[in-house]
Amino acid sequence: MITLQMMPPMMFGGLVLAMLIGFPVAFTLAAVGLSFGFLAIHLGFFDLNFLQAIPGRVFGSVLSNELLLAIPFFTFMGSVLERCGLAEDMLDSMGQLFGPIRGGLGYSVILVGFILGAITGTVAAQVIAMALISMPVMMRYGYNMRYITGVLAASGTITQLVPPSLVLIVLADQLGKSVGDMYLGAWGPSLFQIVLFVGYTFVLGLIKPDHVPPVPKEFRTLAGWPLWRKCLMGIIPSAVLIFVVLGTMMMGLATPTEAGAMGAVGAIVLASIHHKDFSSTGRKFLIIGAIAGGIGTLVGIFVTEGPVFKIAFAVTYLAVVWICLEAVRIPELRDLIKQAYQSTMRLTTMVTFILIGSTCFSVVFLGVSGGEWLEHLLTSLPGGAWGFLVFINVFIFFLAFFLDFFEIAFIILPMIAPVAQKLLAPIVGADAALIWFGVMICVNMQTSFLHPPFGFALFYLRGVAPREVKSSDIYWGAVPWIGLQVIMVVLVIAFPTTVTSLLSKPTNVDLNKIKIEVPDIEMAPLDFGPPPKTRQ
Repeated sequence: MITLQMMPPMMFGGLVLAMLIGFPVAFTLAAVGLSFGFLAIHLGFFDLNFLQAIPGRVFGSVLSNELLLAIPFFTFMGSVLERCGLAEDMLDSMGQLFGPIRGGLGYSVILVGFILGAITGTVAAQVIAMALISMPVMMRYGYNMRYITGVLAASGTITQLVPPSLVLIVLADQLGKSVGDMYLGAWGPSLFQIVLFVGYTFVLGLIKPDHVPPVPKEFRTLAGWPLWRKCLMGIIPSAVLIFVVLGTMMMGLATPTEAGAMGAVGAIVLASIHHKDFSSTGRKFLIIGAIAGGIGTLVGIFVTEGPVFKIAFAVTYLAVVWICLEAVRIPELRDLIKQAYQSTMRLTTMVTFILIGSTCFSVVFLGVSGGEWLEHLLTSLPGGAWGFLVFINVFIFFLAFFLDFFEIAFIILPMIAPVAQKLLAPIVGADAALIWFGVMICVNMQTSFLHPPFGFALFYLRGVAPREVKSSDIYWGAVPWIGLQVIMVVLVIAFPTTVTSLLSKPTNVDLNKIKIEVPDIEMAPLDFGPPPKTRQ
């Protein structure tokens, strides 16, 4: 006889068994959830009316969720920028800037990976673009093959942690926190991770200088102001786009969806101005629009949002429209935008179906008391909150061998979030508990792109690498970088301030000490007139 206590572990076991068959995850989740739902109805654990919660949550929490609208916008932005030539220009200029020092090409790959991560948000595009551009150059100048493959794969995964990462948007939605707070919490670990990557390259240059040699002087074609000009031409437009997307969101001027929409338009503008066929008229509109935008910003900050402010930004909007029409005029950019729409549609559809499937599973799982079973299992771990963190991170690290981050976020996080809130609130406070936990999981899930058997960054690298690059070099090259990411997870666990330092501090108010002073007001007596006459 199947009891209620047996249902939650049976559901987990059935899900693992069904996923090992290789059926698509979204349909596997829905099939397992509904199968156990009908079994629970047959056994009398709940009635058929309970399953009405599934369509209610699908239409109320998934299809009408405005936060999830940010996903197609950020996906489109990344898809456009990955093909517009920005990565090529930045890698070339940064490579020549850092080329004279040991590991200079490695530093350029890491820093460009960080910048691209802040404006694209997609791992595949970043790994493929940087591998195609940098791998032949690094091989030509004698870099160690395992270092080449490792730094290219690892720098591509940086985009998972650096805002505006799609992973952080999904985590914020599943944990019920704001995207802005999740972005603020992720900045500290993402910068520390860059320091770890750069530090590893520096130490490798001291221990094994032949692995990361400098670029010979005769191969450095730019120097002085022309070199700095080329660097700034790549960095400044990227910085403007980062501010438009992230700055407006963190300053409270735009919602994540609005910021994503501005980022999508900004990506088209950036792709247009980087194209060789961008017209001189378009460049004039670009300059006029930039000047007008600067004037409007200064007027809005120091004066008021009057007619000058509105006219300035109207000119900026007209310039943006003209530049977008330039993109329509150029055939290559039209094809680029079409491909971006197609990839955005595929990713958005995948996310929606996984969410619908996970809703079917989670509703039934909670209906058979799965939440209580999971909470008892996790709170009884030795070590309290710290034991919980170690167990969850080890569990997700190994789970990432077989699932990607969307599946982990939609299946696992909604179940363990209430337990995490309960255990971690005493350490960092109730408001910051799930932000700390979410960023920690994001750092952990970066490793899923680097370790076998489903290290997608390694697959992307293998697909574009020359034939002389061995698969063993790709896999062994990723090992030190996985170790650096594991160190980053340990640092985030041990030092919560790496996440919480940028978050707004909650105000602690003792409700028992609040006093409301009410002044004494002398009021004249009210005159209601003579009493009414009674009828005899």
